[in-house]
Amino acid sequence: MDENTHDWRTGRHVAYELHAHIVFVTKYRRKVMTPRVAKLLEETFGEVCERFECELEEFETDKDHAHLLVAYPPKTQLSTLVMSLKTNSSKRVREQDWPEVRQALRGDHFWSPSYCIVSCGGAPLEIVREYIRDQQKPNRKYRRKTNE
Repeated sequence: MDENTHDWRTGRHVAYELHAHIVFVTKYRRKVMTPRVAKLLEETFGEVCERFECELEEFETDKDHAHLLVAYPPKTQLSTLVMSLKTNSSKRVREQDWPEVRQALRGDHFWSPSYCIVSCGGAPLEIVREYIRDQQKPNRKYRRKTNE
């Protein structure tokens, strides 16, 4: 997609384009992300996102963490979405009783209790700040500032 085009979504009284980059880390940073664990996580995250009327746009794992790019509507409370993503995925992985997970993690936990979430997309913050500051200026022009 061209960087100047937007994938606007609409609701009854709203137009929006909201994305969150979410990172989950396994409990004790255990390296349990095998291909089958990652596949099950991606399926589960996709199902949970659907229930929240969200879209899992990107997903990838490394040995001890997972990255998600989620498009979400304004009515979605991100903390509730995150709780559901973590709870459902942890439960489904633990139900499999795979040795790589069972041997690395004791108890019912799969994820660390913390997570990282970053809003992303659209114009860089400095451009948005400049746009807002310049609303009353006549003949305003918006160009990206360069370091030239």
